[in-house]
Amino acid sequence: MAPNHEYAILGGFNRAKVGHLIGAVAATASSALVAIVFVLAGLSERIGLSGRISPVVLVWISAGSIYAVLYWIFDEHLWRWRRVAKALRVPDLSGDWLCTGQTINPDKTVGHQWSGRLTIVQSWDRLCVRLKTAQSESKSITASLLKDDSSGFRLMYSYRNDPGIEQADLASHLGHSEILFSNDLQSGAGEYFNGHGRYTFGTLSLVRKVAA
Repeated sequence: MAPNHEYAILGGFNRAKVGHLIGAVAATASSALVAIVFVLAGLSERIGLSGRISPVVLVWISAGSIYAVLYWIFDEHLWRWRRVAKALRVPDLSGDWLCTGQTINPDKTVGHQWSGRLTIVQSWDRLCVRLKTAQSESKSITASLLKDDSSGFRLMYSYRNDPGIEQADLASHLGHSEILFSNDLQSGAGEYFNGHGRYTFGTLSLVRKVAA
């Protein structure tokens, strides 16, 4: 499952500034590499070798190409480093989470309990949240992350839920969930509510699943 939509960062480092910083690094690196290539070409010409520079080489060391490579590295890997993530105020929530939920009836009495697996796929730019239970599967449509200085990180997302084909009494519906993650990013708790097909709401809790 690939991250299929962008997400907003509230209270974190400005994404535009990240792009500007990477652009500045790419421009500096490109200038330095071009200078080195021309110096090497001059040296090779002096010792009798061909001094002509292939256009392909110059294309690959252009600022645009270097920016693309650096941004991919940052988007997929660098932002996850603990110190970098701390400076950016963006948590790495990617992975599998064991989820238990409790529905609450409209009269505020306790309904049924349910369980499932919540999977988060996340890069710097994009994110996808999928919750799979025995009866249905939901997938995020929009999402945002908020740094709560007093408690931890809050994930807010809207989703579409589709029941299994055998669940004749269930209908597809839209919903919204808010989950507050602990500062160590090993657990979370929150609430959800559904509408447009299933008018229910309740609470849920998460525990990060340890990779085997």
